[in-house]
Amino acid sequence: MFQGVSIISKVIGSLKSANSIYKMSTLQAGKYDPPINRNMKVLDRSFFVKKISLCAIKFPNPRHISEFAKQYKNFILRVPRIPHVIKLDSSQPMGEKPLACDNGIITKCVLLTDTVASPAEVSTKLSSEALGFLKETQAEIIPYEYVLNYDYWKAEDILRSVLPEEFLDEIPSGFTITGHIAHLNLRKEFKPYDSLIGQVILDKNNKIECVVDKVSSIATKFRTFPMKVIAGKADNLIVEQKESNCVFKFDFSKVYWNSRLHTEHERLVTQYFQPGEIVCDVFAGVGPFAVPAGKKETIVLANDLNPESFKYLQENIKNNKVGLTVTPFNLDGAQFIKESPQLLINLIKEHENGEISLPVKTSHHHRKRQKKGESNHEPIEHKRVEPKNKVVKIPNEISHFVMNLPDSAIDFLGNFVGLYSNVPEFQNVSKMPWIHVHCFEKYGNDEDLTMEEIQERVYQRILSSMKTTSSVLPISELSFHLVRKVSPTKPMFCVSYKLPKELAFSH
Repeated sequence: MFQGVSIISKVIGSLKSANSIYKMSTLQAGKYDPPINRNMKVLDRSFFVKKISLCAIKFPNPRHISEFAKQYKNFILRVPRIPHVIKLDSSQPMGEKPLACDNGIITKCVLLTDTVASPAEVSTKLSSEALGFLKETQAEIIPYEYVLNYDYWKAEDILRSVLPEEFLDEIPSGFTITGHIAHLNLRKEFKPYDSLIGQVILDKNNKIECVVDKVSSIATKFRTFPMKVIAGKADNLIVEQKESNCVFKFDFSKVYWNSRLHTEHERLVTQYFQPGEIVCDVFAGVGPFAVPAGKKETIVLANDLNPESFKYLQENIKNNKVGLTVTPFNLDGAQFIKESPQLLINLIKEHENGEISLPVKTSHHHRKRQKKGESNHEPIEHKRVEPKNKVVKIPNEISHFVMNLPDSAIDFLGNFVGLYSNVPEFQNVSKMPWIHVHCFEKYGNDEDLTMEEIQERVYQRILSSMKTTSSVLPISELSFHLVRKVSPTKPMFCVSYKLPKELAFSH
């Protein structure tokens, strides 16, 4: 009996229409679709059974199976996830010499195309060459009933067969995965079917243990959202998420995390943050920017106001072994920006001579070569002694501020005005820090805006927040990166620019 489990994609994909799910020329439309029950509210897996009448060929000599399949492939069954070679169990008529396997005695057969409805049709549906081969090999044509069950169909197939017909244009099979949790944003018309939808998604992905639905938009100052567990384990929302060669642990219901921002995290860390530089992560969350940057030997001051985020930020710093390069803070974002120069000064004072001693990273090849040298008892004078630690001087200047709070980060930009004006240790700083501010720019469905016009709106908001003009901060100095489109009329940007010296030392 066929047993297969479909794996749902982690990436939200466009749903295929019913007529394009299978594209095989031999496929009869609807023949392999699941049975329909639009009154189902609670999932009944036993309902999904469909019997397909086919024909199978039994060969006395098993090697003729592959020969037939190769030479006459147009006459064998070609349907996704249904093998064209099947096994008959020992309770069925065995014919000639059976095959031995670990599960007992079986006979293998090859399934004919589903255009052959009965053995009587073989003579009219197969070519004379194929018929000659069957006659020569003394093959036997037998009727075969292939049973499809719940395991056969994908999640969108099942949902398409149970949800109301008026919803079929946009089946909610898309979701994001964070650790062992699948996260959906169901529209209100799908809310009455949430447990049904959740259970199907849970069944069809063996890496998922829990399915949650976003109940409403992010409404708290900590960017968390109310959620409802619609399938699976409701008592464990603490996840472990792997990203950028780091492992992040957190309570998904109490902190902000967006798996779709993985590329953006990596982009800033890779393209901007350099070893030995100072990065201030204003809204660090559980550390998706800070921890990978710390692994790169960038020195990070990582801040988050949410006590839960701060707790897991500390834990992730420890578990990823970046405690020497990442220092956590639990402050309001505005306070953190204003105090960041002093926080850096304090960090320098906490370390002897303002230096951090970091373990030297050695490659796997080097460790292997070193171990080989020790086993060969290589003379000491021939051995190359590698330093175990390297000393990094903590710079007294900040290179980057990252502000990943797209709903309101722009509102915090005014706190950079006069940032260095009252800090004696920063009076001679010549290198101004980069500001990387994430933001949304929502516009109306009736507005037909170019990308330049949308960026101009963002630019004006930045000028307003920093209480400055285009002469101090020209738009040409800003770099706009489109992170993603939350919706067709709500793009998310990361705007990067250097803090103007005139603003940093403003009184």
